[in-house]
Amino acid sequence: MGILSLLTFFPLVGVLILLLMRNQSDNSYKTVAIGTSIVTFVLSIIVLSQYQTGVAGLQMVERFNWIEAWGIQYQMGVDGISILMILLTTFIMMLAIPSSWNAISSQVRQYYIFMLLLEAGMLGVFLAQDLFLFYIFWEFTLVPMYFLIGIWGGKNRVYAAIKFFLYTMAGSLLMLLGILYMGINTGTFSLPDLIAQRSAFADVQNWLFLGFAIAFAIKVPIFPFHSWLPDAHTEAPTAGSVILAGVLLKMGTYGFMRFNLPLFPEASVHFAPAIAVLAIIGIIYGAIVSFAQKDVKKLVAYSSISHLGFVMLGIFSLTNQGIQGAILQGVNHGISSGALFFIVGVLYEQRHTREIKEYGGVWKVMPVFSALTLIVTLSSMGLPGLNGFVGEFTILLGSMGAESLGPNPWIYTAFATTGVILAAVYLLWMFQRVFMGPLDNPANEKLRDLNVGELAIMLSFLLFIIWIGVAPSSFFGLMDGTVSRLVADIGSVLVAGH
Repeated sequence: MGILSLLTFFPLVGVLILLLMRNQSDNSYKTVAIGTSIVTFVLSIIVLSQYQTGVAGLQMVERFNWIEAWGIQYQMGVDGISILMILLTTFIMMLAIPSSWNAISSQVRQYYIFMLLLEAGMLGVFLAQDLFLFYIFWEFTLVPMYFLIGIWGGKNRVYAAIKFFLYTMAGSLLMLLGILYMGINTGTFSLPDLIAQRSAFADVQNWLFLGFAIAFAIKVPIFPFHSWLPDAHTEAPTAGSVILAGVLLKMGTYGFMRFNLPLFPEASVHFAPAIAVLAIIGIIYGAIVSFAQKDVKKLVAYSSISHLGFVMLGIFSLTNQGIQGAILQGVNHGISSGALFFIVGVLYEQRHTREIKEYGGVWKVMPVFSALTLIVTLSSMGLPGLNGFVGEFTILLGSMGAESLGPNPWIYTAFATTGVILAAVYLLWMFQRVFMGPLDNPANEKLRDLNVGELAIMLSFLLFIIWIGVAPSSFFGLMDGTVSRLVADIGSVLVAGH
């Protein structure tokens, strides 16, 4: 078994131990789950240590025939598009599992089993290089998330869980048809082989592009496919929201970069302006709707729609800076939004309400928590020196010179920039109403500041918020070779087309 398979399936070791444990205390279940997530994170660091920067192709490839009669292979590999996603997944999971230490009181063992199953599924999505294998992992992630929302969520949890499941499932069926069409016509489901043989389905690539794009657009979610997201986020338990924002939504943007761009380059250029318009509508719409929210968690959920619009704009600028900015901004959003959902969870655990009007003056009783929250809020709105700024700036830089967006790409950039201004408005407005002002609600006087565990989780988020903001070059270095080759590949197809 190679290192990538070990990394992907290691969370299942924790699942097995939990299944074998009978009548133990809740704390022992939690300890096993946290231990498993830490070892998985260490394995991802080992993968990083073996990863060679500047190499464009897949590394650490594991490949053997799986279902030979159908041309299906077990194929895993890592490159510049997926390396940061894997590190993000293991890092967020290592923080999400302990963040539910006090929040989960019923069916604790089952809860952690679903969390670890979800981690295995997400890692598989980012590492699978065979379309059939990828699809299995992609669909598998739905099941644990469905139960996490449906059993441990808020009062409308069943509605939110079913809506989440049906939306993502329906979109994936079109992708499955596309996968079957390509696999049957070429005799292979291996992604590198399909990219080499893409002329075999060149005449229908617009349709194939749309099949994949709808599945990924629902996952991101791009406007107008976003309506499942606020419900799922609001009803999910804190750790579920952290993972949903931190990792699951990135599976959509990752899918566009991993499959749509290299498999259907002409279609990618053809649809780029339309997707960029939807991305910009999402940026502005998400920001305006965030401003109207009365529930802090809903506000953060709608802000995700706005922030992921930037990522989509970066991907479909089809430029080197745009795509690198999109990958980094995906990581940034995972860290900043994950931290914001954790912050909402800390408040909710103590006050059992998320209504903004119930708070005010929290800084007076929780000074450390409030100061750290301010840094996270500033990072989410893209303050220079913090992670959000680097990603957004690189994306706007990439979209300025994007030939794929027609003769005047600066128009897209100008509209997208308004999202940065609006983000500052609604995030600071939320911060002011929750943390500043008079402490006039007696219920808030009993709030306690962060305990050691919560402080450790917050500082872990802040480490990367500041590191990426101050020294992003090492993060760009990881993806540079792969992205440059992808952009050159799309460029060569266009030159041939002209």
